[in-house]
Amino acid sequence: MLSYPSTISLSSRTLNHLADRIRSHRHQRRSRWRRLDAGRQALLALAHLRNGDTYTRLAAGFTVGVSTAWRYVQEAIALLATTADDLATAMDRIRRLAYAILDGTLIPIDRVADQKPYYSGKHKHHGMNVQVIADAAGRLIWASPALPGSVHDLTAARTHGIIDVLSSANVMAFADKGYQGARGSVRTPFKRRRFRPKLSRRQKAVNRAHATIRARGERAIATLKTWKILAKLRCCPRRATTIV
Repeated sequence: MLSYPSTISLSSRTLNHLADRIRSHRHQRRSRWRRLDAGRQALLALAHLRNGDTYTRLAAGFTVGVSTAWRYVQEAIALLATTADDLATAMDRIRRLAYAILDGTLIPIDRVADQKPYYSGKHKHHGMNVQVIADAAGRLIWASPALPGSVHDLTAARTHGIIDVLSSANVMAFADKGYQGARGSVRTPFKRRRFRPKLSRRQKAVNRAHATIRARGERAIATLKTWKILAKLRCCPRRATTIV
């Protein structure tokens, strides 16, 4: 098998952060020897998460076994998951925002035996529902645990307690029509209903302004999906939350 040098669109700060976590974890476990040092293991894991490289390719490039590459990646993912903020912690930053942007996205997955809960009628394929909160510039603030793709965005937001937390903190959040009926501090555009008058000029103008603000939230979702591992999860759907 041929090998070649490649790049990962991440800073050395990210690599050093993960390497420090791995190094500390090895010290706690009193691990005496590993085939790869902490820095190389971090690089292997980031190549899988960011570039979507398969375990077979990583094993060949780092001259380790496929099972070893798998264990290294799973260990790194578990360590990164422990550093993720929960919603209560993220609210410390969200409270300081002028307003927040709430949106949902679907992380595609392979079809599984019990496929019905994971099929999204909106997106017409199987996946996991992830709720995202962004700031006014579209920077990702928080991503929720993953729920089956059949769960509606509004139901997912209520399940995670996002609407209640935003309302209690008095933080205005802009969301799309999928969150109609959320109430509280969540603002959604006007929606035309059947057998009712058309939207007025004022309502259409409000919707345009609302769309301009909400469109910035797409940047947060784009940031999330720059990690190629999320292009399509090929693992058990129950592991989606840990990876996200």
